[in-house]
Amino acid sequence: MQFNPYLLHKCPPCFTPSQMSNRFTDLNESLHVNLPAKRLYKSNGFLKVTCNGGLNQMRAAICDMVTIAKFMNLTLVVPELDKTSFWADSSEFGDIFDVKHFITSLRDEVRIVKELPKKFHRKAHSKFFSMAPVSWSSEKYYMKKILPLIRKHKVVHFNKTDARLANNGLPPELQKFRCHVNYNSLKFTPQIEKIGEKLVNILQGNGFFIVLHLRYEMDMLAFSGCTEGCTKAEADELTSMRYAYPWWKEKEIIPEQKRLEGLCPLTPEETALVLKALGFRKDIQIYIAAGKIYKDERRMAPLHAIHTKIVSKETLLSPTDLKPFQNHSSQMAALDYLVSIASDVFIPTYDGNMAKLVEGHRRYLGFRKTVSLDRRKLVELIDIYRSGSLQWDEFALAVRQIHKKRIGAPTRRKTIPSKPKEEHYFYANPQECLYDLRKNLPLVPV
Repeated sequence: MQFNPYLLHKCPPCFTPSQMSNRFTDLNESLHVNLPAKRLYKSNGFLKVTCNGGLNQMRAAICDMVTIAKFMNLTLVVPELDKTSFWADSSEFGDIFDVKHFITSLRDEVRIVKELPKKFHRKAHSKFFSMAPVSWSSEKYYMKKILPLIRKHKVVHFNKTDARLANNGLPPELQKFRCHVNYNSLKFTPQIEKIGEKLVNILQGNGFFIVLHLRYEMDMLAFSGCTEGCTKAEADELTSMRYAYPWWKEKEIIPEQKRLEGLCPLTPEETALVLKALGFRKDIQIYIAAGKIYKDERRMAPLHAIHTKIVSKETLLSPTDLKPFQNHSSQMAALDYLVSIASDVFIPTYDGNMAKLVEGHRRYLGFRKTVSLDRRKLVELIDIYRSGSLQWDEFALAVRQIHKKRIGAPTRRKTIPSKPKEEHYFYANPQECLYDLRKNLPLVPV
């Protein structure tokens, strides 16, 4: 089985061979962004934020909140991380991100403090003015609606931060600043970076490797209502879990319909077929970036039957290496993030926050190959193939044709001003930050 060459050579590299010689070092290198000169601070007030969601949802929110603080000339208190949602753990900002680097790298742009000044401490037991900003808002909303509140209350607390800044329609300098925060200022802690580098070195030492972000954990299936390949007892177990958590608002789900609409993560069995159709060799390294796969021994069997080199952080590292991160899902996810952006090819089986953030980071690092699977078309093809109405060669050719242009090449975000939720996500394709990277290959419309 030969590896399909288009996944390697479709787009020319953005960096010279010498720049690409140490890919992990590239992860921390900055691509130049034109930003304003050093500012004279005259703060309009303080902004406290509590980021909600998992690691990558919080990562994007942090970048947005820093950007909001910058253009409103606010002093930002180091963000608090979610400890109430299902995916939250006990990690503080400083357990995941390098606080010193975060503050110093932005010192000429935004004033950031670790805590509020002492004069506000006497208010610690009373509630600051707390609110959730309107989702997908422009900078005009924050200047007209939020800034007067901050001037009145001196301190405003945002208790929700997900998708509170628009994907499109913002001034280019603000879009570029979001990139600056994301790719230059938000570094993981030295401890996480060190173990992440060790993982990448092991994988690179064994040659070409892909990262498969296989979203087939129990909580993901319960939340999404996807039960393809599950027994009735397993489906009942997942449904019971969904009902047990009140913040998962969608309870009644028709799994078959959701799958046909492309709204379910691919199963391990479906993923095995797709990898084979795309032409990945049996002996290629496949790093699984995920938590514990639901019913892993049975469900992973088809993948293991084809591919002989399936690894994860748990199989590549010693228990001693992983001990500091155990029981901290966000820190474990940070390790997977570092491996994902360094891989030769990244393949997510679901378009969640990590898939989107990694895709955008890989674009920023030089349009590294990210195969964005078209799940709706894939499950249709898989069902036809399994019914016997489609021969293997026909199936494999169709899969390759569908994904010929879905490999992270330059493209423009889809904008729908009246439906911001349906627009393409800024952090998956920060096009305003990529123009200078590909002068010989300009961005083209979808």
